[in-house]
Amino acid sequence: MHTETIEYNDGDTVLEGYIAYDESLSGSRPAVLIAHDWTGRRDFATGKAEEIARLGYVGFALDMYGKGVFGRDGDAEYNSSLMNPLAGDRAALRTRMQAALEAVRDLDLVEESMVGAMGYCFGGMCVLELARSGSDVLGVISIHGIFSPGDVPNETITSRVLCLHGHDDPMVPPEQVLDLEKEMNAAGVDWQVHAYGGTMHAFTNPAANDPGFGTVYNEIADARATRSIENFFEEIF
Repeated sequence: MHTETIEYNDGDTVLEGYIAYDESLSGSRPAVLIAHDWTGRRDFATGKAEEIARLGYVGFALDMYGKGVFGRDGDAEYNSSLMNPLAGDRAALRTRMQAALEAVRDLDLVEESMVGAMGYCFGGMCVLELARSGSDVLGVISIHGIFSPGDVPNETITSRVLCLHGHDDPMVPPEQVLDLEKEMNAAGVDWQVHAYGGTMHAFTNPAANDPGFGTVYNEIADARATRSIENFFEEIF
């Protein structure tokens, strides 16, 4: 497997993405953007890019914060300080996601019309906003992501949408799930929500073990989500 980091820009902000792909395959291929959680483009996100590469696609772990800017394990205040400026400014968030999309499409190996996106926690919010922006990505997957929209109007959503959600996630209460379903229905979106019972936030992250904060790994839900991710990208590509 080939892996490397590349720089790209959102205006004056220098960003650093992580690319992974299978060198034994020939020709152009689909690509999947991977949007990180609130700790930034760290090992979890790059590992997911490598998992995507093993499916035969180009995995691109994007950067929402800027080159060399990362969160800290267990430091909610600092991680929030990185996430909140973008979470609170959805226009800026959408622009940053578009910069990542343009960067991955500039890669010679990528089939430009065959791009999807997936994101974890904060990254789930990011990929939903990419879809809400009217982007022509084929599909997006929010994985224990935040569903609430910002104050920027939606453009016409053409992407298919899959949300993989823990029913007991304290950060996304049932009312927020229902609101998203109503939003997607009103927009005529091809959408799915898979809710896993007895499952909290961050259920795909083996390092998550803080019931008081609401982040707990769930091996069964993780395995089910992995199969759903593979099926979704096989379908859209």
